[in-house]
Amino acid sequence: MTQLKNVVDPFGEVNVYPSPRGATRVVATILMEPHREGTQTGIALDGSGSMKKLYGVTEGRIVSSLFGGPKPGPNLVAPVAQKLCAYLARRIDSDHGTTVIHWAVGPDGREIEAVGDLTADEAERHAFGPPREFGTGTRLLPPLKYFVDRFRTAPWGFFVFLTDGELHDLDEVKAYSVQLARDIAAKRRNPVKCVLIGLGNEVNRVQMEELDDLDPGVDVDIWDHKLASELRALEQIFAEVVDKNARVSDNGKLLLPDGRVIRDYRGVGLPAYLEFEVPAGTAYFTLEVNGHSVRQTLSDATPVPVPVASAKQPAATPAAPPPPPPTPPAAPQAPAVQPAVAKKEEVEEDEDAEWRNIHLEFAKPGEEQQDVNLEKSQDDKSV
Repeated sequence: MTQLKNVVDPFGEVNVYPSPRGATRVVATILMEPHREGTQTGIALDGSGSMKKLYGVTEGRIVSSLFGGPKPGPNLVAPVAQKLCAYLARRIDSDHGTTVIHWAVGPDGREIEAVGDLTADEAERHAFGPPREFGTGTRLLPPLKYFVDRFRTAPWGFFVFLTDGELHDLDEVKAYSVQLARDIAAKRRNPVKCVLIGLGNEVNRVQMEELDDLDPGVDVDIWDHKLASELRALEQIFAEVVDKNARVSDNGKLLLPDGRVIRDYRGVGLPAYLEFEVPAGTAYFTLEVNGHSVRQTLSDATPVPVPVASAKQPAATPAAPPPPPPTPPAAPQAPAVQPAVAKKEEVEEDEDAEWRNIHLEFAKPGEEQQDVNLEKSQDDKSV
């Protein structure tokens, strides 16, 4: 299976599978924001020692005060965490408060450090600084169990884990996730969805893909993974959160490059979950919906072809103009008037602009951010 990186709007995810019948199976999703009653959300920030640089923590310390002490670097975690937390709290969480924790802290990276339940406004002001004690290992199982157990009674849980490197307990996480998926399929547990987001250049992509492709033997998919550097929109974290029964349009068609119809959804509605086959070697498919045509390649190495209709046509040779009429006597000219300077047209701000390329919108070095006192109490989110 190949999960494509170059996915065009409106698709959330496109996966390509080789078929034993000499064809290629395609599974694609239309990106949708989930709205489920009783949803609980959580964000877990990697607190292992390898994250120090991303938090802006300076390694080492000059003892003499003559040098003014160490100068902290930019906190590259904060802008990502602020946007994720504010979005989940404002748009997805049922009680508008997203639970934030540090994970991989303490000896061997097995401990959890609670930050608190943040509203969207609190998240946008929170500094998202480093943990009190960086961990000596990166263990994902403790934060996964923390969220699953805390929100056991929630109808649906959506949890995001940020990390910069290699997981030290991948086998344990996989075994727990398989059992969790089977419990959900048997309705012994409420459903959850987990997204692992990689920050920086040291992320172990092989591990992330292995966890994403985990097959528990039931029709429950626990994990998805994303790289912050490849997110074109924040909503992509929901790429695999798709209701297979949802319809996004009354009509729609899927076409092969030669125009042959793969699927015609007229009368049944275009689903948010698309599954179909194309002949082996097919370069792309076309989605026609609501008067628009969208072309999606089936390989990241294949450029999107330019539609014939949009190609520039050669300009026709203009006919010779008729001879001009005789020039009338010039009329007296009025004094020239300086034209008024036109106001610049105001451009409506794109509400989603701040989610684009979130990996590039980091805080400036030295810029202070206000922290929020978020001591947890017994009245925090229901367990």
